[in-house]
Amino acid sequence: MGTLLLAVGAPTALAADLPRGPAKVGSGVYRPVYPPSPEETEIEVQPFLLDRTPVTNAQFLAFVRKHPRWQKGRVPRLFVDEEYLKLWAGPEKLGPGVKAEAPVVHVSWFVAKAYCEAQGARLPTEAEWEYAAAASETKQDARKDPVFLARILSWYSKPTPQQLPSVGKGQANYWGVHDLHGLVWEWVLDFGNALVSGDSRESGDPDTLRFCGAGALTAKDRDDYASFMRIAFRSSLQPAYTTAGLGFRCARSAAGES
Repeated sequence: MGTLLLAVGAPTALAADLPRGPAKVGSGVYRPVYPPSPEETEIEVQPFLLDRTPVTNAQFLAFVRKHPRWQKGRVPRLFVDEEYLKLWAGPEKLGPGVKAEAPVVHVSWFVAKAYCEAQGARLPTEAEWEYAAAASETKQDARKDPVFLARILSWYSKPTPQQLPSVGKGQANYWGVHDLHGLVWEWVLDFGNALVSGDSRESGDPDTLRFCGAGALTAKDRDDYASFMRIAFRSSLQPAYTTAGLGFRCARSAAGES
């Protein structure tokens, strides 16, 4: 949107071309498009470690070989939909045209979470991901940069290619992280946190402007349409869903986690 030695396992051949270890993202403030409340318009982000690139097919293949319960055809439907690892030829075999160093896709939130936990890591929170993704190649916060935003929106307007390119080919951002934009969408730990469900709407939530098209009217920064699109996309997901353009990467707190 590979996994690294410290956070999530052994490096692959591609990692030789990238700095070793995860990138450290410094502390700061994330201003969500939809604040949790009028009093909570800012979220403090503590320093954390983030994979420099999304998890690749090669890395995920190593994971399912070590943890066969997550192999294609063996995971209960409770945790994945029918398109789980759709492009793979078998439980331990990549499909034709699936590049080992391309990001793994057709992976559900449940499985992405399990992968990160198996490496002593976790999925990044939405606040962490958005904070890291607000950085351009030269600016820590480029959300007001029209060139940066136009580039992201241009990618959103294009369909997912049949064959995804390898990770880590583009320039890293301010934090040293690659591919937060321009490759795949990515799971976050609290992916459905920003917009509440239809059930809440029907139960009489007074904040009705947070729903559907009217939600754009209450966005904190109406010019940041790219963020609105990401939040709308995440809010459409269920944890067992998989898609051709949705991957993930792992994170951990800078001070370490239990």
